[in-house]
Amino acid sequence: MKSNFFKYVFAVFVVGIMIFAIYKIKTEEKQQEEQQTQVNVEEKKITEITLGIASLDTTNPILSKNKNVQDISRLIYEPLIELTEDYKAQPCLAEEWAKQNETTYIIRLKDNVRWSNGEKFVADDVKFTIETLKNIDSIYSSNVQNISNIEITDDYTLKIYLDKEIPFFEYNLTFPILSSQFYQDIEFSEGIVPVGTGMYQYTDVQSTHLTLQPNNNWWNTKTNLTLTKITVNLYSSLGELYNSFKMGNIDVIDTQNSNLQEYIGTIGYAKKETKGREHDFIAINTQNPLLSKKEVRKAISYCIDKTNIISNIFNSQYYASSFPLDYGNWLYQAEEASAGYNPDQAKQILTENGWSYKGQHWQKTENRKTQRLELNLSVKASDSARVLVAQNIQAQLAAQGIRVNIAQLGDEQYYNNMNAKNYDMMLCSINLSPSPNLETFLGANNLANYTNEELNNILAEVKNTTDENILKERYKKIAEIYKEEVPYISLYNNKFTVGYNSSLKGDVTPNWYNVFYHISGWYK
Repeated sequence: MKSNFFKYVFAVFVVGIMIFAIYKIKTEEKQQEEQQTQVNVEEKKITEITLGIASLDTTNPILSKNKNVQDISRLIYEPLIELTEDYKAQPCLAEEWAKQNETTYIIRLKDNVRWSNGEKFVADDVKFTIETLKNIDSIYSSNVQNISNIEITDDYTLKIYLDKEIPFFEYNLTFPILSSQFYQDIEFSEGIVPVGTGMYQYTDVQSTHLTLQPNNNWWNTKTNLTLTKITVNLYSSLGELYNSFKMGNIDVIDTQNSNLQEYIGTIGYAKKETKGREHDFIAINTQNPLLSKKEVRKAISYCIDKTNIISNIFNSQYYASSFPLDYGNWLYQAEEASAGYNPDQAKQILTENGWSYKGQHWQKTENRKTQRLELNLSVKASDSARVLVAQNIQAQLAAQGIRVNIAQLGDEQYYNNMNAKNYDMMLCSINLSPSPNLETFLGANNLANYTNEELNNILAEVKNTTDENILKERYKKIAEIYKEEVPYISLYNNKFTVGYNSSLKGDVTPNWYNVFYHISGWYK
């Protein structure tokens, strides 16, 4: 009996070993298959992409007027201060910065940065770039126009002195820094390879294309670059560039052209669309007898359907906006300043404030004198699209009993009236800065002739703090005042579009400041 028992145990033991062996073999086979699959995936990963530039003027980023060049230059050159996807300032070549007083900034540079040719990056390069920008015609010249002096303390520290206080001046330090020793001011020369401090460097400059490869001297050693080569094809016109993208010869393009689909169609590529920096709004002269009444300003705002304007005038190629920072800025939340289209609310506000609707017009009697709600809207006559916008607004307000007369002004008169505040309402357009500074809209001598003591105190406070929680809280209050007081009516922003090859992998999250966020992880 014992013999049978031991035979049984032995048999079970042998079977157990066999099962374990089979399991082990299968597990190893599965792991090998997974490893092989991963290898195959890696083998299929394409680490080269192609970009394009139409009408190249120069590879020098501070001389170029070409948006394509400016975008691609961000891969090669770096600023002191970089901006995130939501337009928040963060260090780049600057390790840190501090506002010493109203007109003095101290900048401490990173001490581990080298140019792509191996030379050290030092404070002299920053001073050289700023002084060059002050003496040339550059898109970045306005960034440095208020710098009165630069004092170098040591190789990695400098002081910047301003001729007046500029709130959030650090946002002006987003221009590319060039080497003082290897600066080229030529328009374009085949074979001359500029140097930068960015993640990529030029390795070949030809009349038909530029070649970019990883900069082995890049200071950011924590970031691995997936793309090993970027070819930039050069084209004589935008038409050629668009056609090349349509044919699949270019992987990424960006444009503010609202008619892009007419050139490249709608299929065969992916795209990301964001709000652009072009912001249209109505400036309201708050010193006008009628418009000094808050209920009138609010009623007008509630009676304007922005989506109607965008649909009928711009073929839905613009985005409705509610606030100057309503383009993705980190200090604005969408619900804070949006009054929305609500003509019933407009009627209620006017009625509660003594206005009556008679003969299809709003009117109010005070001191035995009856006044109709009738105003002028000024617009630049040479701007045909905005004349149509003014006419659309005129029709919308007329349907709600508010009469508007359109004043089509010549360019000179338009700007003279703007500067003199000689208007009731004026249709305006501005290219927004990435800075959250709102003094143009709400500070002293603003377009709306608007003043508010609480708002003035907030504006004075925010320009002297770097505490993010305080900034968010104060900007929320600014947006609330903007919504309640209506010194302006924000209308819409243009659309910024990035089209890219559908096979492109990685995090494509562009904005109008930078197309190539997270390019370090892109591949095909």
